[in-house]
Amino acid sequence: MLKDKVAIVTGAASGIGKGIAEAYVAAGAKVIIADYNLEGAESVAEELNGQFEDSAIAFKVDVSQQDQVEAMIDEAVNKFGGLDILINNAGVMDGMEPVGEISNERWQRIYQVNVDGVMYAMRKAIEVMGEKGGSIINVASVGGIRGGAAGAAYVSSKHAVVGLSKNTAYMYAKENIRCNVIAPGGVETGIGATMTDMSEFGYGRMSMVAASATRQGQPEEIASLAVYLGSDGASFVNGTVINVDGGWTAG
Repeated sequence: MLKDKVAIVTGAASGIGKGIAEAYVAAGAKVIIADYNLEGAESVAEELNGQFEDSAIAFKVDVSQQDQVEAMIDEAVNKFGGLDILINNAGVMDGMEPVGEISNERWQRIYQVNVDGVMYAMRKAIEVMGEKGGSIINVASVGGIRGGAAGAAYVSSKHAVVGLSKNTAYMYAKENIRCNVIAPGGVETGIGATMTDMSEFGYGRMSMVAASATRQGQPEEIASLAVYLGSDGASFVNGTVINVDGGWTAG
């Protein structure tokens, strides 16, 4: 389904990113396993190369740093000959703070990773994909379409990713570059480890929303959609936000 495609997956050392990387390699793609946690990325790449020879390369990246993001994309071009699919999955959570409690430091860090990093990667990918085209998949959250899934910084950052994705889809449609968004509900990942100094008030409000979720999702349930969106079978799917939440936001 993805034979001979070259993909980058950020935040691929664990959770959703790891699940997507595994599914992509199984579908025939060559994948850059990009993560700030280089040891974790190397472990994933080693495991995948053991099953599918020369299928994965680990790359350390802090997506909040433009030069590192651009180097990541250069790595795909230099090692695999190009870039067909970019999956912006790396992200960090806030501490559920409402706007009245958010600090400048937390706000800026959330935006640096969740928004700036996505923009840096998309901008460079557009240049590299060129006339050949390609697929950009941004992993946002149900927090990108609803207000109560997290705190003010995280929710607004994911709304920003949705808006950026829709604009990109429209602007580059004639260049054969597609941009879609996956909006997961609660998924069993390690993102909770990025949550510190929790707001008691914000967490209490968020818990009321979370209580209506049917269950936690699994990374592979997100990965199967990412495979489709990266494939030629999704050639007419562009500018779409797809919830993967077990019906949580339908209620």
